[in-house]
Amino acid sequence: MSQPTLLVTGGAGFIGSAVVRQAVAEGKWRVVNIDKLTYAANLASLDPVAGANNYLFEQADICDRAAMARIFAAYKPTAIMHLAAESHVDRSIDGPAAFIETNIVGTYSLLDAALTHWRGLDEAGKRAFRFHHVSTDEVFGSLGKEGLFTETSRYQPNSPYSASKASADHLVRAWHETYGLPVVMSNCSNNYGPYQFPEKLIPLMILKAMRGEKLPIYGKGDNVRDWLYVEDHATALRLVLERGAVGESYNIGGKCERTNLEVVDALCALLDARLPESTHRPHNGLKSFVADRPGHDKRYAIDCTKIERELGWTPAETFESGLARTVDWYLANEGWWRPVLEGTYQGQRLGQASGAG
Repeated sequence: MSQPTLLVTGGAGFIGSAVVRQAVAEGKWRVVNIDKLTYAANLASLDPVAGANNYLFEQADICDRAAMARIFAAYKPTAIMHLAAESHVDRSIDGPAAFIETNIVGTYSLLDAALTHWRGLDEAGKRAFRFHHVSTDEVFGSLGKEGLFTETSRYQPNSPYSASKASADHLVRAWHETYGLPVVMSNCSNNYGPYQFPEKLIPLMILKAMRGEKLPIYGKGDNVRDWLYVEDHATALRLVLERGAVGESYNIGGKCERTNLEVVDALCALLDARLPESTHRPHNGLKSFVADRPGHDKRYAIDCTKIERELGWTPAETFESGLARTVDWYLANEGWWRPVLEGTYQGQRLGQASGAG
């Protein structure tokens, strides 16, 4: 019997590449990675599986309806995991148009192609098919000091990024309710781990501290995030895809709330221990407080009771163990991150609301 085919959009990105590496290694699926290869994508993140006989790559834009139709016709997928997205809040503040195009129009294009494909399947194929849309906790807005986001939390997006993801969530739900497309959805907390593009907090701070550069901390550093190790997230996503109930959404969190300042201090302590000869020790002396991001949500935190209860998932990594693994990976993999920092992004400040276009 031939392997079922899983299309992963955005499979050269941070979370997508973790999903692809896991799914290819498991061997259950023939995995087709669809990626436009924007600035944050990196095929080097897939080197561990690039030669596998159950892995294929298609460079394509999800907004290209003709390309999506061709790919669906060629591979006849059993399932889609949709991760392709513009994802950095700061960039959405500076240039929201790309977020509207990829996250909303691209999701519509993919849903349209998936629905056409699904309608052409036999009854067994229709029952087996799944469209898994991967989203973020940022669609729910900002929490106060207490409480957790649940699957029924009100949508209150506050950035162009989160508004575009909220729009995509609503489209996916509508395609299920209106057309019967079998979908599952998930919303996750902040991911971190190996292979993350260094515009995001944790890799940015690691690489700046290693090189003795100032560590820019927004505002007072008291914004709180729930941190989720990317490999734990990828495991959860595969569970949702394969065992989640059609039409349901699942919140995925790490149960690791930390302020940004606590994250930076923990990173600095790890680097002090790992780099005893560094002239930049103590690394927390590099901290620098800068003007806050416009509309910076105060706190996010996920209640992942549903996925624990229904699918048996819990994160394997604590924040301490996951952060140590992450620091060690960046220290050992200069060959991955050096070319990134020698490209168009050198760690500069983004998202200061200088314009919207």
